[in-house]
Amino acid sequence: MTTPRFLQIHTLHSYPAALLNRDDSGLAKRLLFGGGFRTRISSQCLKRHWRGKTLRTENGMEYEDREFGLHKIFGAREADRSRNVVTEKIIRPLRDTGNVDEGVLGEIEKGFNLGVYGSKGDDLDSRQPLLLGLPEVEYLQQKAAEICAQNPNDSKAAESAIKEFFGTKKNENFTAMRKQLEVDLPAGHHAGIEGALFGRMVTSDPGANIDAAVHVAHAFTVHQEESESDYFTAVDDLQRGDEGPGAGFIGDTELTAGLFYGYVVVDVPGLVSNLEGCPASEWDGADRTLAGKVVEHLVHLISTVSPGAKLGSTAPYAWADLMLIEAGSRQPRSLANAFRSPVEAQVSDAVEAMSCHMSKLDGAYGARESRRVMSVDPCEMPNADRLALDDLASWAADAVRTGEAG
Repeated sequence: MTTPRFLQIHTLHSYPAALLNRDDSGLAKRLLFGGGFRTRISSQCLKRHWRGKTLRTENGMEYEDREFGLHKIFGAREADRSRNVVTEKIIRPLRDTGNVDEGVLGEIEKGFNLGVYGSKGDDLDSRQPLLLGLPEVEYLQQKAAEICAQNPNDSKAAESAIKEFFGTKKNENFTAMRKQLEVDLPAGHHAGIEGALFGRMVTSDPGANIDAAVHVAHAFTVHQEESESDYFTAVDDLQRGDEGPGAGFIGDTELTAGLFYGYVVVDVPGLVSNLEGCPASEWDGADRTLAGKVVEHLVHLISTVSPGAKLGSTAPYAWADLMLIEAGSRQPRSLANAFRSPVEAQVSDAVEAMSCHMSKLDGAYGARESRRVMSVDPCEMPNADRLALDDLASWAADAVRTGEAG
């Protein structure tokens, strides 16, 4: 049996005629690797789509209906990434009650924005979007309501109460709030499921940072880039004949095609620590039920969720042609170097290159990881049993839950 300190997830996805991830000039993102340019999909783009899109209604926030969406997991807590959490989630509900003095409310809005977003928090344009979990937002709502109740008409007293709540140490306001929250609400992923998986960086207060438990590489094509300029027109339905035969609009955009190698690492102790609130060193003694379920859903999402750019004009939907998962205790290592020399844009060639490279690594370092593979076509991977996706996801989840991977 192998202790699953890390899960390494390798994938191959193929997309034709798409523009999955654009740079600031509107062209496909690229990577120079092995002496040639490859088409690239950034890790931020991938994670954003695995997280799922949100729909906002008058009644709050609803997540799209995905069978394996992260927010379908029982016990998973929601999160918001925004520059405006204080105004929208804390001040607006208090103002809507009609029972709060505007002077007190103004002090709370200013003080909470400074406490949450740092020294420039009172300027919307200077704030960076910050991820806050629902438990953190509810805790801030509770404290704001308490300050209002205790100082109903005294804005100066409210200001003092806010400073006491957030503390006075420079660059530690959010940390102070988090420490109080953890005393009142011990254990659990207070920054939401997104924070537990992908971490959080608070530039104004490093003590409030959360280390990511899921590490995502930029996906890139196993072959050199394949792109073309797509010329398109838009017809003006109301254009009269005497106005000429031309189109109402003429434009062009870049389209690419590619077979992408993707690589994701799950730091299992880090994931358990972020979800359960225990030290990472004690992960093997913690309840890992939720962590196992998260991994099961994540495997499905990585395999079946595509970057969603230009949906209406390219329908860039694809499922993985191959997914290989390794469970082990050694430091992870990517198989990207299997494609340092570009291969043909065929799944069979890419699989052969991965298999050959892995065999070389096994020969040099030994084969100590447990492996399972899902593949659309029959394939041979060193020491890897072939499973269907549901079984592969269950195997990964069981490895996390039991602490053993056979």
